[in-house]
Amino acid sequence: MTMGSGEPTEESRLAFEGRLFDVRVDRVRLPNGRRTTREIVIAPNSVCVVPVDAEGNVYLVRQYRKPPERLILEVVAGGVDKGEAAEEAARRELQEEAGLKAESMELLSFFWMSPGFCTEGMHAYLATGLRMGENAPEEDESIEVVRVGLSDVPELIASGEIQDCKSIASLMLALGRV
Repeated sequence: MTMGSGEPTEESRLAFEGRLFDVRVDRVRLPNGRRTTREIVIAPNSVCVVPVDAEGNVYLVRQYRKPPERLILEVVAGGVDKGEAAEEAARRELQEEAGLKAESMELLSFFWMSPGFCTEGMHAYLATGLRMGENAPEEDESIEVVRVGLSDVPELIASGEIQDCKSIASLMLALGRV
């Protein structure tokens, strides 16, 4: 479905340059001719991984997230480095965060994280044929690996134990595949 000609950019300026993302402010013309501004977070694509073992368990990670000021139970996730393929990033993040390697990595979907203001898209993967190894979180990460039954996921979502959108989306997609 398309709507008109979109929003042509008439002027653009970089408002913030950060380590993880930049912010751009665009002056655009709407299809009705009016002009407005759009604040856009420029962020690289990312990956998330739902690792499921032969017994039907999924490996999640619990880590403190500063923006909501709380521990969050979520799927393995991280950024795609420049020049890195999405599947390669998924395998790297799986090893770093959960200490796991996967024989099979199946793309579940690609989705926009927050298309109203952000350019970040996420590739969601299902990892199977798991082998245990050592996790190696990055210096600024403190991660606890939590194993739960994949069949328990809907209740963990309904109860609010799992609250972030990438985890809810990718776990629900995985339930339909396993």
